[in-house]
This record gives sequence, structure tokens and C-alpha cells, in this order.
Amino acid sequence: MDLYLVGYLMCMWLSSSRVLGGYPIWWSLALGQQYSSLGSQPILCGSIPGLVPKQLRFCRNYIEIMPSVAEGVKLGIQECQHQFRGRRWNCTTIKDNLAIFGPVLDKATRESGFVHAIASAGVAFAVTRSCAEGTSTMCGCDSHHKGPPGEGWKWGGCSEDAEFGVLVSREFADARENRPDARSAMNRHNNEAGRMTILENMHLRCKCHGLSGSCEVKTCWWAQPDFRLLGDYLKDKYDSASEMLVEKHRESRGWVETLRAKYAFFKHPTERDLVYYEGSPNFCEPNPETGSFGTRDRVCNVSSHGIEGCDLLCCGRGHNTRTEKRKEKCHCIFHWCCYVSCQECVRVYDVHTCK
Repeated sequence: MDLYLVGYLMCMWLSSSRVLGGYPIWWSLALGQQYSSLGSQPILCGSIPGLVPKQLRFCRNYIEIMPSVAEGVKLGIQECQHQFRGRRWNCTTIKDNLAIFGPVLDKATRESGFVHAIASAGVAFAVTRSCAEGTSTMCGCDSHHKGPPGEGWKWGGCSEDAEFGVLVSREFADARENRPDARSAMNRHNNEAGRMTILENMHLRCKCHGLSGSCEVKTCWWAQPDFRLLGDYLKDKYDSASEMLVEKHRESRGWVETLRAKYAFFKHPTERDLVYYEGSPNFCEPNPETGSFGTRDRVCNVSSHGIEGCDLLCCGRGHNTRTEKRKEKCHCIFHWCCYVSCQECVRVYDVHTCK
């Protein structure tokens, strides 16, 4: 996934703003007020910087689904920020920069592997959902039912065509990864690992029909999992990512770089696993060269011994504590019928931040 290109796509199609974990997710993509209304304007593929010829052809041939491509990347980055909200690197985006994560993804690290996987999965997921919702004329429901109906139910509804969504993600996201080097090999592998999580977690979703929901008839269709489940799965893959070595081979087209597992006594990574071949910075201190923002002033959990705890998140520097007063609803009462009335209470909380 070319994240420079992603930044431009997001500027054009995603003008909304949402704050998560204290950071406005899309502030890095706001490249000026001139982009604020482009979501309703015609998309000109030739005006998007950085497209390789294959992506340019794709954009022109599938112009209808390009907003879904951008929506999928947005979904992936939101999930990245959720999964890493309590870690030293929290998937922070950068203001006024088409490289929306800055130099942190320049290295072939675990973090880069996760971002490529979750963004590629997001594109496949969003395109699949858009097709099932009928927002595009070039795709729709999956008409190839997987097997005969089961006992007590029959096929119905709109089965989501995840294979089409995966195809779109593969054709667009992998178009730039055609170099015979190790980084392209790593990106292709992690892109595919992200997409595989969708295909492997498709499941039957059913609806009952009949008087008072008696389920006299039950119709079922194939559906994607909740995207949070995919994020949880890929986060586990991040934690167990396989470190690789780069090998050079001489072929008819010249020198080609491939990857092999660094430790032979570990299980060889499958197509579902994430891979990397460069170490990550510790992200404790700000470093513009690595893209680290450091962890100073980050909120930490004083009672946790995990990575989100003040000891680890603050890198041994200690933490400050302050009190905050927050207004909250309290003493809520349900009145028949049918509303809830609440009082407003002021509660005091201790907030711990890294030194």
C-alpha cells in the first residue's frame, strides 16, 4: 500500500474529522481548505500524484469504487490507532504530510508490516461492504453460494463478495510492489496476510422470519466479520511477527532479493503471518529521523504492569499525577413509559502522564 498516495486520496474523499486517543486522526491529511469540498467533486485520476501506470488504469476503470478504497484506508488507520492506543508507538499521523506516518514506515519493521496489513484488509473490507450495500453498479452480492443450505435454514439475503474486495485490494495496493527487492517482497506478503484474515473469517449470518420472530423460516448469507475482530487478529500477528533475513539471488533479470526466516528452529512463517527484517526504535524519545514522537505527556495506567503501564510506557522516566474534575450523568432513573432522567455529577479522577 503506497501511503503517500493514500494521503492524497484521503484528502479528496475523507473530509470528516474524528479524535481518537487525543489525536485528530485526519489532521495529517488536511492539506489545505481547498480540499474541504472535494468529496462531492468529480475524481480526476490523472491529478492524483504518485500513481504508477497500473494504478492509473485501475483508477480510470474502477472510478466508482475509488471512494471505497480511500474509506478502507481510513478504516485501517482508525483500527491501527485503536490497537496501539496504549503502546509507545500509537500509530500517530502527521500534520501536513502526504507520508501520513512520517519516516516511521521507511524501515522494514513490525510497525510497517502491521500498517500494510491492516490498510490492505481495510480496502478489501470497505469495497466488499460497499458492493453488498449496492452503492456500485460494477459489483454486488456473491451469487456463488458456498455449499447447500443447512438444516432449518436456506440461502437468502445478500452474501458479501469478499473475493471481489480482496481482488480490488490486491490489484491496487500491490501494484507498486513490483520491484525485485526485499521491501517489495515484505510489503506484498503483509498486504496478503491482511486480506487473508477476511477470507478466513467469513461466516454465516442469519435472520429469522415468521410471526413474532418465531423463526419458522431462517435465511442465511455469507458475511464479513466485524473489523475489530480482524484488528485483534492482526495485532496478535504483529506480536508474533517473524523476523526475516534478506538473500540476494542472481536471475536472468538481474539481482533479486528474497526473504527467509532468520531462525531456522522457529516455525516458518505462513502466508497468514506478518514478517519484517529490521528492528524497531524504542519510541521512548522524539526522533525525527525514525518518526518517533516519544512518550512524554502520554497518559499511562499506574496500576498496570503491561506496556500501557506507567513503568514501561514512560521508559523508566517516571510520571506526573494531576486531578481532573469531569461532569458525568448519574442517578439515572427509568420512567414508564419511556424515558430516562439523570442528574449531573462532578467526579474527580487522577490522571497520570509520563515525564
